[in-house]
Amino acid sequence: MQVAGGFDDGENRWPVWLRPLLQTKFFTQCKLHADSHKSECNMYCLDCMNGSLCSLCLAYHRNHRAIQIRRSSYHDVIRVSEIQKVLDIAGVQTYIINSARVVFLNERPQPRPGKGVTNTCEVCERSLLDSFRFCSLGCKIVGTSNNRSNRRVQAASDSEDSYSSSSHGIGRAFQSFSPTTPPPTGTNLRSAKRRKGIPHRAPMGGLFIEY
Repeated sequence: MQVAGGFDDGENRWPVWLRPLLQTKFFTQCKLHADSHKSECNMYCLDCMNGSLCSLCLAYHRNHRAIQIRRSSYHDVIRVSEIQKVLDIAGVQTYIINSARVVFLNERPQPRPGKGVTNTCEVCERSLLDSFRFCSLGCKIVGTSNNRSNRRVQAASDSEDSYSSSSHGIGRAFQSFSPTTPPPTGTNLRSAKRRKGIPHRAPMGGLFIEY
């Protein structure tokens, strides 16, 4: 639900630019400044929300709130010093990369948690330090939404309904099935078991042979 200055997701109010930010693709070549060596799009304007920008595009966004996105192991991150000015990141694990503390924008699922891990992200189950609940900003949005539990219950209900409908459909299919050849009746059985009689030959007594 949209509210003034943001959207309301359960009890949490998030700024309107957060979801578009998390869905934006960064580190692509700017179409407006493709000839420049600074054409990599790693900036985002929180006021315009019109996609990723290169450093040269910022000339058109003066006096706007712009943040810089960085990359670590092919994942987008943002410095804590920048994002915490405009967003509450409590509960999101931070990392130190290139001497700067950062947070990841989106989830990074782990196929297998490490040995001895006692705490994982509440959404994607990535290994975390004990003092954190989420591995990224995206996971925090999902994990703190009141609609999350409702969606799980609804998904389970839909699954049960689907199974029930499927079972009923199978039952109806068996009930409507009828063989094309009717089963044999008692009369048919007797007819089928009846054997032909022994053929009768003409008697030999009436035959005379002359020599």
